[in-house]
Amino acid sequence: MPLVHVELIEGRSQEQLKQLVADITDAVTKNTGAPAEHVHVILDEMRKDRYAVAGVLKSDEK
Repeated sequence: MPLVHVELIEGRSQEQLKQLVADITDAVTKNTGAPAEHVHVILDEMRKDRYAVAGVLKSDEK
């Protein structure tokens, strides 16, 4: 059972997330031979005020 864990900053639409998990599932099935029904994708969306790059919270970026 392939398990794909994706961490990303919140803000994508439901349609974008649906397409993302479909594309990930397709890539995993293509490259591993695992059937799609065995591919699990976990999306972990982080709040912008809980993620920083170079000491700056994403919520503070202009």
